[in-house]
Amino acid sequence: MPRKKHSKPEIEKALCYAESHHWRVNVGGSHAWGKIYCPYNDKECRCGEFCITSIWSTPKNAGTHAKQIKRVVDNCRRNSQENKE
Repeated sequence: MPRKKHSKPEIEKALCYAESHHWRVNVGGSHAWGKIYCPYNDKECRCGEFCITSIWSTPKNAGTHAKQIKRVVDNCRRNSQENKE
């Protein structure tokens, strides 16, 4: 079943970017619109600290939040190690 689209186009584009890098998007949560999960989720990947990121439904600045999402995906340690090889 396809996931629900985010109401902010900038964030939806960033979520598609994350999915293209094999990150999983889960919609729902208490305060957040959803969360994205690193496909590797291991302790070597920054101690597992950044393997989950919240996606806000109504961020103050959607463009900045979208950039933050892309930065988390791009800075994944395991992802950058595989790109070097």
